[in-house]
Amino acid sequence: MSEPASVKLQGESHSGRTAVSHDATVNTPGSATRSGLDARPGAAAGSAGPAATPVDPTPIPDSPDGHDLGRPEYYLNRELTWLNFNFRVLHEAEDERTPLLERLKFLAIVGSNLDEFFMKRIGGLKQQVEAGITERTVDGRTPFEQIEQCYEVMSLLEARQREAARAILGRLAAEGIRIVDWDELETAERKWLRKHYVRNIYPLVTPQATDPAHPFPFISNLSLNLLVTLRYSGDEHVSLARVKVPVGAGIPRFVQVGDASVWVPLESVMANNLDLLFPGMEILACESFRVTRNAIYDVDEDMADDLLELIEAGLRKQRLAPIVRLQVQQGFDPRRLQMLTSELGLRDSDVFEGDGLLGLRDLMALHDLPRASLK
Repeated sequence: MSEPASVKLQGESHSGRTAVSHDATVNTPGSATRSGLDARPGAAAGSAGPAATPVDPTPIPDSPDGHDLGRPEYYLNRELTWLNFNFRVLHEAEDERTPLLERLKFLAIVGSNLDEFFMKRIGGLKQQVEAGITERTVDGRTPFEQIEQCYEVMSLLEARQREAARAILGRLAAEGIRIVDWDELETAERKWLRKHYVRNIYPLVTPQATDPAHPFPFISNLSLNLLVTLRYSGDEHVSLARVKVPVGAGIPRFVQVGDASVWVPLESVMANNLDLLFPGMEILACESFRVTRNAIYDVDEDMADDLLELIEAGLRKQRLAPIVRLQVQQGFDPRRLQMLTSELGLRDSDVFEGDGLLGLRDLMALHDLPRASLK
């Protein structure tokens, strides 16, 4: 599967200090409310322009002496500025004047950027919190305060991203490009997908039990997973199993149904063929989740004998890095979610719940469809 392109914010200082410009739109300390989310700037009533970037309505106070540039009110926070930039990227996905498949591409770019934000920015801030760092940045925020405010903005951004996804997928369906769930398929399409699953995907799938007799399985970075609740018929004892969705290595996230312009998420195909993995067992529930791990890690260069050993040590640490985000679909059972959160070492605030697809970055694969009129 091709990796989504990334849109980067240029001109960012590595020190985290960004001077305020006249078009600044990121909140200052103590101002968590954002306005203008549903405004349509420059658009006539009833037009279909993108929603406005959230703005801080609090005016920046005048300096009493005109020269005190050390006051936090005069600086933007690096992390919040980066998130605010992604609202601008999302504008392109929301704007109906943008060609449809290009809107899909921008939607996937936002998803990829947010993954990177958690891996690098939130991961780094969490390391500072764990190290006991409480020093404030030039904009007046501690690492913990930055995380909390980033989470507030993330909730707004992801809500708009999901809304844009629904609109774009609806428009694609009208153009004959359908991304559907298993329940929306015809009987013949389900039979075709089951055969495809048995031949091409089933051999790659390995369920892992989750119970007191087995340690909680390792969950790799950005992996999509199924948490299956099941039991033997007539048995009151309930078991849990984790099944990794094997996206990658030639296995696409969205499975095309024959030659039709119909795609089904791989996790939906797997969830509706669990009888092959668990014969003779009753499937009580199947819930999707996705994790993001910290990409910021330290390697002791003095302890490594050569460059290869240094790289290998870094890769090992990256693979086993702490998890910084858990994404679950709306309606996830609260008890199982609490168990999952505890096993992964997360707080409740690290859990992001939403309806629709998880891992929207994977939609980038559909941008390459041969539909020139939609680009």
